[in-house]
Amino acid sequence: MMCVLRWTAFLWTLNSIPGSVGMAVNEQADDSCPPLSVEDHRFSDALDRPLQITGFDLTEKFLLRKGTIMEDLPSFRLGSSPLIKPTISIFPNGLSSEYSFVTIFRVRRTTKKDRWYLWQIFDQSGGSQVSVVVDGNKKVLELSFQGVLKNTLRYTFKSRDLHGLFDRQWHKLSISLQSNMVSLYMDCKLIERRLTDEKDGIDPSGKTLITTRMEDGRPVDVEVRQILIYCDPYMAEMENCCELVQPKCEAKKTFNGTAPPPLVTQQLPQMLSQPVSHSNDRCHCPGEKGDVGLPGVVGLPGEKGDKGDKGDSGEVGPTGNPGHKGEPGSEGQTGIDGEKGLKGDPGPVGPTGPKGNKGDVGKPGLPGLPANKEYVKGDQGPRGDKGEKGLAGVPGEPGKEGKRGRRGKPGEPGPRGPSGLAGNTEGGGVKSGAAPPHWK
Repeated sequence: MMCVLRWTAFLWTLNSIPGSVGMAVNEQADDSCPPLSVEDHRFSDALDRPLQITGFDLTEKFLLRKGTIMEDLPSFRLGSSPLIKPTISIFPNGLSSEYSFVTIFRVRRTTKKDRWYLWQIFDQSGGSQVSVVVDGNKKVLELSFQGVLKNTLRYTFKSRDLHGLFDRQWHKLSISLQSNMVSLYMDCKLIERRLTDEKDGIDPSGKTLITTRMEDGRPVDVEVRQILIYCDPYMAEMENCCELVQPKCEAKKTFNGTAPPPLVTQQLPQMLSQPVSHSNDRCHCPGEKGDVGLPGVVGLPGEKGDKGDKGDSGEVGPTGNPGHKGEPGSEGQTGIDGEKGLKGDPGPVGPTGPKGNKGDVGKPGLPGLPANKEYVKGDQGPRGDKGEKGLAGVPGEPGKEGKRGRRGKPGEPGPRGPSGLAGNTEGGGVKSGAAPPHWK
């Protein structure tokens, strides 16, 4: 009875809220958001009436090559070919600024440290409009989109809870993009919530790609089970993780988007994210908490698991300190003489040597053979070089007496002569002009 009263009060609360406050989980399908067929066991059960699901299945849009089959859920091994298509073929009428992005994937050993686009839409000029980047080296997730002012809004999620995304196991990653808020979920657990500026819609004239390496644009080697985009930002919170648990959740009917949506308030996502009990009388009110049960019996030891994969090589350690100098070793024994080797091939011809000095004059040759009269006289040879200067000749005989020479010019006056003798007073003098006696 108490359960019926609580359920009646809940329905009365919903009907008494003004229409301006209430909102549908998903508005009626329009041209931009076609109906999306998904299994109802993916969502938390809160109401008997199915939700109307609209959105896009990128797994189907990109026609992924089917790989291994894990029970009833197929997985797709990517990395063999580029996955890029015109945006108009994925979102013919564009994409709203509010939506949920949900995917299940796991990285592989060769790519768990790569930096790659999980999803990206870019315009005709190559400018990114929205992108989800997985950075295995830093173990972070990056989200970027275009604001209403055509500016790029970037948000990096660095929570340590994201490190498990790179352990090569299956994980569900969900992103809720509302007008002024973005929420990140991993394995149905809220990781982080950020306030954002208002986002702009996309231009469908560009390209859309998935699982592409940022460094060189090549496809990245990962495994994917599903990539969905719901046209409702609350669907990311309403998703459960039945696909990741063992045993799987009970399969139920599939929503095809034809049933009318229930009218709920903005608090519905918070209510839907709480666990709900089930009963046979279709009353979904949680029951009263019972007493703690007795401890269970210890279970049997489990079977030995399969051998795990070989771990990655560790990082190179620091260089060690030099070791101590060792003691000199003992003298080795004299080796045995080796056998004589074979003669080697001739070496290559060496380069031309420099020009040598002029040699000495050779010895005179032997006399030539007598000329044969029958031989014809040869031509005159070229003129020889000028010989060296000969030695001085023998002195010649005296020549003949030459002719008498011409009369010479008068000589210079001679020196003055000595004084003459004294004259005789008696008249016996010498006549004038006569030479003195001693001159005769």
